[in-house]
Order: sequence, then C-alpha cells, then structure tokens
Amino acid sequence: MPNVVFDLNPPVHRGVMDLDRGKFQKTLKVLAARITAAQTGSIKGADVLRSVEPDPVDGGSRLLLLGRITQDTLPSPVREFLAVNSQGLTTFDVNLDYDYWNADEILQAVLPEELIREGIPSSFTNTGHIGKCSGHFNLREEYLPYKHLIGQVILDKHKNLRTVVNKVDTIDTQFRVFKMEVIAGEEDFNVVLNESGCVFAFDFSKVYWNSRLQGEHDRIISMFQPSDVIVDVFAGVGPFAVPAAKKGCYVLGNDLNPSSSEAMQANAERNKVQPWIRVSCQDGREFIRGSAAQIWREPFPHVDSPRALKQKQKAARRAREGNHPAVSGPDSEPTGPPSPRRRVDHFVMNLPASAIEFLDAFRGVLKPLRDEDKVEFGSVYGDLMPMVHCHCFTKELEMPGAEEDLRKRAAAHMGAELPAGALFHFVRRVAPNKDMYCISFRLPRDIALS
Repeated sequence: MPNVVFDLNPPVHRGVMDLDRGKFQKTLKVLAARITAAQTGSIKGADVLRSVEPDPVDGGSRLLLLGRITQDTLPSPVREFLAVNSQGLTTFDVNLDYDYWNADEILQAVLPEELIREGIPSSFTNTGHIGKCSGHFNLREEYLPYKHLIGQVILDKHKNLRTVVNKVDTIDTQFRVFKMEVIAGEEDFNVVLNESGCVFAFDFSKVYWNSRLQGEHDRIISMFQPSDVIVDVFAGVGPFAVPAAKKGCYVLGNDLNPSSSEAMQANAERNKVQPWIRVSCQDGREFIRGSAAQIWREPFPHVDSPRALKQKQKAARRAREGNHPAVSGPDSEPTGPPSPRRRVDHFVMNLPASAIEFLDAFRGVLKPLRDEDKVEFGSVYGDLMPMVHCHCFTKELEMPGAEEDLRKRAAAHMGAELPAGALFHFVRRVAPNKDMYCISFRLPRDIALS
C-alpha cells in the first residue's frame, strides 16, 4: 500500500472578514511506537514525523511519532526494526492550531479563491517595527476589503512587528514620502533601527527610508576613504552621511524635507559624529552649486576619526593607569595636524526618480574657486575632479540598452558626454518594467570649470 500523506493544510474558512484564530484547529491521528525513556536518545532509523512525546498512558514510556497513519504503510525494514526495539504500536493525537501555520497558509485558507489565483499578498518591507504591505508596493484594490485581515495575519506571524501599514498613494515627488494607513497593530510611526553599524531614529510617516537599499548604502560608503569630503545632496535621514562620518569622512548632508534634515541631525548626535557632519535643508540644485564653495571658504578642520579618537582615549587611559607609559622617540613626536579639508571628493545623489535632472548644477561648479585663486585651486584639486554617484531609474531592462539610455539622458542634462570609464551599477528591480542603477563617474573637468 502506498504511503498515506498527512493533510497539513489549515481548515478553510474562505471569505471571512474578521480573523477568528480559534477556528484554526486540526487533529492528526498519528502512528506511534512506544519506547522506554532510556531509548529516546539511541533509537535511530525510524521514520519520524516530529520527535518524541510523553506517553499519556505510561509515565515511564515515550511515544516515537512515525510518519504514517496505519501500520501497513510502514516500510518492512522499519516494522522489523520496531518489532525488536519498541514495546508495540499505538496512535497519538497531534493537535495543530493557528500558531502552527505561516502567513501564506492562513491567507490561502481565508481569502476568496479568485484572489488566491492572483497571488498571496503576504510580502512586506520591514522598517524597524513597521511592516509595509507590498503587493506591487501596495495592496491592490481587490484585496482592500480584506486589508485588516491580511494585516493581522502578517502581524501575528512576524513577532518583530508591532505595526502593519498599507501605502495608499504614490511617493510624493518632493519629499519622497507616501500616505499610509495602519491596517493592524499600533499607530506608531517612530522607528529605531540599526544599519551599517549606526542607529537611526525617525518618523516613518514623514521621511523616506528603504531598508532594501542597505547593500547599496554599504557599497557606496566602501568607496570613501577616511578624511574624504562627501556632499550628500539628497541625504534623507542619513543612511550614507552618518556611516560615512563614523568612518572618518567629512560630510555635507542635505535634504529638502525639513523632517529628514532634522532627523539626520539627531542621528548624527545619536551616533556621536556631529563634528564630521554639517546638515542643511535646501533645494538640491542650489546645494550642489554652493557646496564646493562652502567647503573652500569654510573648510572642515581636521578631527581624528571616531575610531582614532577612541584609540587615543584608550591609550591615554592606559598610560594614566601606569600600565603602558607613552612611548617616546622620533616616531612619537607630534607632526602637527593635517591641513583642513577644502576639496570635495564625492557627490552622492540618491534620488533615482529625478537625480539625473540635477546634473546641470555641476556646470561651472568649481569655476569660482579657480578664478578666486588659481594657485591654491591647483594645489587642492590638481587634475583630480570629484566623483559623482547618481542614482536613477530606467525602463531598459537589459544592460546595453540601460547604459545607452542613461548616457543619453545624463549628457542631455549635464551638457557633456559621460566619461568612457563611467560605471553603471545595477541596484535592484523596483517594478516589472523599471530598474534602478547608480552611475559613478569622475566629473569632467571642462564641465566643472566651464
């Protein structure tokens, strides 16, 4: 007789609007072998459904649950093994309840069949304690009558969540925020989360944050060297700016959204990197045009990186304790602080919907500095222009076409072709017909000084 497969699906209660967890109960009558307690750790080879249970009849025995319903479905070697090593066969009731099944399985059992054929809307983007439903980034219209049911199931099955929201409109083009509604849990949008070794706090209803971009944040930050000057044009709450400052970079962080710039300042303080960050709230184009001049005329004074400061503090403390006196000699003689940082090394433009349109702001961005003092400009910049990292969208889904599209659009806005060595990095697919890229290139000298 072929093996009998257990039906582990939850009971079906299709079309309900309110979640009744008590309705999700199921009992499986499972074949079990009675063994002694001493045999529990030594018996191997039996087909086990799920571990060992206490014997409700005999307190000194245990029940080894078998993956079968009847004895005649057991393979012959298993029956022979149990004939020698067990005290007989019996049955055991395995009780399954709501906690046993995952979100997909519960939603399969409650949503109408016509919706199930469209897919189960159980995926979400996690931002701290908030889960954002993401059936194509928001619940489609046909799911809306069941939104609270869907939200409650997601909340139940993901213990790290306290709030589930549904995006109810598109992202605001000015501040990159979207209107959301709470469909389950607490109405609490104040998020605290960790990324790139830093702690970020913000009101998710007022600012932009995308946890799916952590890899991209880390990739860009890895290009920075300590003491580099970074101009973060669309900085948000600081996912590039704060970790870069913690690395020892000097950062001008800007965002047009006052809530974002305020959160970025607070996050700089929270991570103790205030000396390395200057926060502003300006239009991105104006910020680009003024940033190089700001650094030129108000350079960052040298400050040891957070890591170097900690090492110095630790060494000084150990020296005071007498365990490791300060080392004398020519290598320990002070050489004087490095010169203040007056040049921009990297521009970061993470506003993929429109950043490419801001490339016109780089026309002549360094010309006033050169005209002011050619000798000093040559000493600070030489022939090495800043790097630009511009995030953008394209509907060309294959690489040759994507690069051609982005080169054409970038050239139209910047007024010159991108350098031949420009890097086109695929970030992620954001929709079935839209990809996100990052273009990294050295700012052409003739554009910067035009």
